[in-house]
Amino acid sequence: MPATSAPALTFDQLSKAVAGHATAIRCRTRLQPAAGAGTKVFPPTHKDGVYATETRRLPIEGSAGETREVPCVLLDSVQSQANRIEDALQDAVDRKLISMPVIAVEFGDQIADVQRVTSLQAPHRIADAILRDSLFEGTPFRASNVGKAITDSSLCNATSLFKYCPHALILGVWDSTGPKGGLGAKFARALVSEIVGVDAVVGKKTSSRIDPLQTRASAKVVKNKNGEWKLAEGDKAKGAVSPSEINHGNIPPSVAAGSVTIAYAEHSAVLSLPQLRRLRFPIDGVLDTTVDDAGRTVLAALALTGLTLAIERGADLRSRCLLFPEAALKFELLATPGSPDAFTLTSDQAIRLLEAAVTEAERLGLSWQTEAISLQPSDELIALVRKSQQLAAAGEGAE
Repeated sequence: MPATSAPALTFDQLSKAVAGHATAIRCRTRLQPAAGAGTKVFPPTHKDGVYATETRRLPIEGSAGETREVPCVLLDSVQSQANRIEDALQDAVDRKLISMPVIAVEFGDQIADVQRVTSLQAPHRIADAILRDSLFEGTPFRASNVGKAITDSSLCNATSLFKYCPHALILGVWDSTGPKGGLGAKFARALVSEIVGVDAVVGKKTSSRIDPLQTRASAKVVKNKNGEWKLAEGDKAKGAVSPSEINHGNIPPSVAAGSVTIAYAEHSAVLSLPQLRRLRFPIDGVLDTTVDDAGRTVLAALALTGLTLAIERGADLRSRCLLFPEAALKFELLATPGSPDAFTLTSDQAIRLLEAAVTEAERLGLSWQTEAISLQPSDELIALVRKSQQLAAAGEGAE
């Protein structure tokens, strides 16, 4: 639970910070592996199975501005954190904890293992090709009134994105595959979050498998493209492979580089208020700074809602990388140079801030879509997905 020594953030404080000259709202939290300090965690692997390691210069605690170089490893990237925030927002929408614009492509039984993909789940948010290649009321999405309004969005006219996909204005979006191609609207991230392991030492990982059937490597098999197999007729039969290729047999114990131990992990999140202040929200072509401030406050509240919801869900980043905070969450408003203002914030409090901000914006005539917009996947998109699934089942077409 958040510390009780600092006051809770109020709507008046948030709206004044957004409209004024405050720089940012930040949250920095130390975490340890759930198994305890010094136990192993597994970072994400990148190309060729390597970890994203680097040396960072960190302040020495208790010193007067002195720093030291520290080996660090990325545990959760900015992009991954954005996805976790979106997932938390989608869950809150599904649970009816919040109401916000969502555009959903309904695959239904046509692609049963997908069902639906929303603008909170698509990798490129509202500019994603999944939405682009779907239909709205029988019209290609980007040719519809909604799609055209999104295509024409810009920093000085972000009203349509606010109405249909506001989280894109927080987490960033580049409409690079829309009608304007590379000249499509580009919005930088206002909310940046990541988790880094500090004082990281790469360790070892082991692997092995004992087959209860004791299948021998010399009992060769022949695999078919559809995944079926049969016993090879002789060791030198064409295409004969070891049973390990079909997941039978022992795997001898092995040791390889893998896992890390860390002094601690740090989760840092920063909401840029100057980035929000770049956005303008004209209504019927008329600009009004009061409306702009109201829209920016909604976005700030939405960002804090997504962030707190994601944090409270827990930092289970992947298999064997479950982290737990060392202490209560700490939020700070960077308004006065050299003297940040501490405050507390829970997801319940953030949701109430969001509700108040939306109400104020609506009072001024700036509203967003409260009912989900449903799209239907085009026949070509359905065919593409089915073909890809067929290739995957046959073990072909991987990139």
